[in-house]
Amino acid sequence: MSKSDKGKYRSAAWFGPADRDGFIHRSWMKNQGFPDDAFDGRPVIGICNTWSELTPCNAHFRELAEYVKRGVWEAGGFPLEFPVTSLGETLMRPTTMLFRNLASMDVEESIRANPIDGVVLMVGCDKTTPSLMMGAASCDLPALCLSGGPMLNGKYRGKDIGSGTSVWQFSEAVRAGEMTLQDFMAAEAGQSRSVGHCMTMGTASTMASMVESLGMGLPSNAAIPAADSRRRTLAHLVGRRIVEMVHEDLRMSKVLTRAAFENAVRANGAIGGSTNAVVHLLALAGRVGVDFTLDDWDKLGKDVPTIVDLMPSGRFLMEDFYYAGGLPVVLKALGDNGLLNKDALTVNGQTMWDNVKDAENFNEEVIHPVSKPLVESGGIAVLRGNLAPSGAIIKPSAATPELMQHKGRAVVFESIEHYKERVDDPDLDVDETCVLVLKNCGPKGYPGMAEVGNMGLPPKILAKGVKDMVRISDARMSGTAYGTVVLHVAPESAAGGPLALVQDGDMVELDVAGRRLHLDVSDEELARRREAWTPPAPEMDGGYQKLYVDHVLQADKGADLDFLVGCRGAAVPRDSH
Repeated sequence: MSKSDKGKYRSAAWFGPADRDGFIHRSWMKNQGFPDDAFDGRPVIGICNTWSELTPCNAHFRELAEYVKRGVWEAGGFPLEFPVTSLGETLMRPTTMLFRNLASMDVEESIRANPIDGVVLMVGCDKTTPSLMMGAASCDLPALCLSGGPMLNGKYRGKDIGSGTSVWQFSEAVRAGEMTLQDFMAAEAGQSRSVGHCMTMGTASTMASMVESLGMGLPSNAAIPAADSRRRTLAHLVGRRIVEMVHEDLRMSKVLTRAAFENAVRANGAIGGSTNAVVHLLALAGRVGVDFTLDDWDKLGKDVPTIVDLMPSGRFLMEDFYYAGGLPVVLKALGDNGLLNKDALTVNGQTMWDNVKDAENFNEEVIHPVSKPLVESGGIAVLRGNLAPSGAIIKPSAATPELMQHKGRAVVFESIEHYKERVDDPDLDVDETCVLVLKNCGPKGYPGMAEVGNMGLPPKILAKGVKDMVRISDARMSGTAYGTVVLHVAPESAAGGPLALVQDGDMVELDVAGRRLHLDVSDEELARRREAWTPPAPEMDGGYQKLYVDHVLQADKGADLDFLVGCRGAAVPRDSH
């Protein structure tokens, strides 16, 4: 390392001075066995790790981080691993979405407070991906995402089963009397049979695909199975590349441009991605100051065909997707059809097109040609009307075509607890033409906007052999779920949105083609109901939940906290000594 390099990086403010403070910073770090030349001016690479045994999707990250470190040392960097809040979908209550913004604060302040010149973001389970990207974006240092990878295909009685998707299917089958509880329990051991996150095109796989389509991950990041040795090879290459990015000053703001977000929206449509990507990318765009709105999701994605045949929209799983060629094949197909910003810069220093132009499709059953799509018009449809003035969304590729234009009588649940109390009642006044409406499950109402929008159907409906009904809520839906489910209604009911005013028996009209969600009740009657409405009491009067409820934005703005929007940079903080 030349003398001229010693003061080149941000970390030099900690490790460079030949004074008392420099002594303190270097000396204490040396108790871990680092040699003198670790502090000679080489870039310090933070490895932001979301490992936790409480986050099963990310439980292999300790090993994966060691491969990142190999690459960092090889490239002349100084790797330092640090933990941040880990968000696991499977165990956290009331919902990990409540803590996404908190985790992003942890990431942002950990980066800003420490001698870090570039950062590897180790992401996997659903909310770890957006929270780490959001926090790092507010610092705007060179950053590179490494996803943990999907599990191997689930197996049950000789067939592939998908995490989440098969659970919903089996659960409904038990409720309908089509599957025994014993068989249901037997399927449990075969679903999650390796390290990694959900192997369906759920939110984890979707967000890993968003990382790659935004240009924030190396090519093939999205689909390599977690158990495949090539995932560890990728981690090694990530370690090498982040050091180069620091030398090049390739910061997040140079990658996360408007063009990158447009690519991500179209990629989401092509893969049949999770509706959760909407709220996460809106929040991420807010952190980097990119003009990107809910309407962009509709405008950019509505003419994109879904060409990836994966659960929950299709048949296959992420392991099959990787063997077929993975996301580079999808991005190449978009580029060949004028649906990709080819010149968008990516973290490897190449353009998006440079990365994908030579991709080959090895299985056209899994990744269809654009000429033979799984769904002609995929993407996310944005609905508006007097029931959702600020918008609501639906995923057409996961919905029943016959229900995409529907008018029915509302059956209203005031909360998820009210739903659970009523739904199994044999006297519930409901038939298959009705519209199930769930309130108070949005950002403020749950709080945290839980994944309860894909309400299970009443048993009396399932007994008829009916598998889908129109469902409307201000909640989210698991990326592994399916159905004609309208989500993210904004403003939410707990904030006084029109959803709060819906009553049993009201007629509700859904018109996806017309992008309309209408409550057939007069303005005068709605005004009368509003006068009588009172907001629900908060779940907790204090702590982080109060901070969240007081400051969370609505779903159409990404459900970030209002004071976190924007980039604050990563200037060296004031000396503490």
